[in-house]
Amino acid sequence: MPKKLFLIFFSIIIIITSVFAPISVSAYEVTEFDISAKAGILVSLDTGKVLYENNTNEKLYPASITKIMTTILILENDKYKADEKISMTKSAMDLVLGTGSSVSTLKEGETFSQLDLVHLVLMASAGDVTYLAAEYYGGSVENFVQMMNNKAKELGLKGTHYQNPVGLHDPENYTTVNDIRTLTEYALKNETFKEICAKKRYTMPATNMSGERTLSTTNFLQDNTTNYYYQYAKGVKTGFTDEAGRCLVSTASYNGYNYLCILMGCPANKGRRYEFLESASLYRWAFNNFSYKKVANSNEPVCEVPVKLSLETDFVPLYFKQPFVTVLPNEANDSTFVIKPNLKSETVEAPIKKGQVLGTADIIYAEEVIGTVDLVANDNIEAFSILKIGDSILKFFKSKPVKYIGLALIIIIVLAILIYILMCVYLNYGRIKKRKVRYMPYKKGEFDDKE
Repeated sequence: MPKKLFLIFFSIIIIITSVFAPISVSAYEVTEFDISAKAGILVSLDTGKVLYENNTNEKLYPASITKIMTTILILENDKYKADEKISMTKSAMDLVLGTGSSVSTLKEGETFSQLDLVHLVLMASAGDVTYLAAEYYGGSVENFVQMMNNKAKELGLKGTHYQNPVGLHDPENYTTVNDIRTLTEYALKNETFKEICAKKRYTMPATNMSGERTLSTTNFLQDNTTNYYYQYAKGVKTGFTDEAGRCLVSTASYNGYNYLCILMGCPANKGRRYEFLESASLYRWAFNNFSYKKVANSNEPVCEVPVKLSLETDFVPLYFKQPFVTVLPNEANDSTFVIKPNLKSETVEAPIKKGQVLGTADIIYAEEVIGTVDLVANDNIEAFSILKIGDSILKFFKSKPVKYIGLALIIIIVLAILIYILMCVYLNYGRIKKRKVRYMPYKKGEFDDKE
């Protein structure tokens, strides 16, 4: 009997946990293929529309995805000069010994440009060069890591903390898919970053110790010599440790559509690179099934609101301030959208200017708010002067200062009346008292006539 009770209790716990567990799932259901990643997102870089998401706020190990932040701090550093030289140090080389990190073929004392350094960090994911960058641009590795965490705070990456600039496993080196999205979108605004991460090959000029080197991207989606090549992909960064699994941040552009895909924690199968296969599948799914939809038609009124203080009209029609365009399933059309106006007030007073914002409208698709657009008046509406003056007078007497003054006057008047009444009572009482005649009793026969 106790065993049965335990099983029942355990089953209830599982059901409750599965119902109330705080997880996020796909915005649109992906049915054509499976996604093995622990967490991920597919988002339009054009509109910000999320087409797929899963566990986007779960803290995960980023592995070499960390180097996105490292690269940005290099490029934004005052010491960064693309053509100026930097030399490999023994201390930087020693820091990666025994870590399993990818390394360059650079030798101690070998000199190369800072632009080459960025390629080695971002494209080739070289751990020794990454530590060299931390030493040079941060003054020390520890200070550079502090700079990374300060930048994360500046960008609002609340689920991110860095412990090293390389992405080596550490319990305190973690991030989230949403934070990676924010960081990557920020990084892609830097033209040097954007240009380098999109390259599949880079010829590094000869140095004082070596001839030319050819660097290859670690992102096989970009490399047409691999079985994972996807012609529309452009960067951004790969990552792998045993604890993090296979990770990939990439972008793809086709026919005017631009997407960012982040997959974290894919299985580490030697014969199959799921992060590349599944990213390409998500891109194909988006390109084949979604398109731009113009939802908010700015030529037709959305609703109208009553107008006060005007003789021209009783209502003003409200229009979308501008058309709203987003990425939606191909089958979506006007009949599948719901427009929900949110007015600033139930009525509006004249005068009203054309283009004046009087509210907003939520655009709803599949029970989800996909956007909010301002609602504006489409015409100028003048106020009728007499109505305006009358309303101003009425408002004056209804205003709080006037109400308080009026209340004070009423209180003063009431007190004055009370005081007047009390004074009257007091004065009348004095007069009555003065008029009283004292009664003097007399003896019988005292005033009788004498004979």
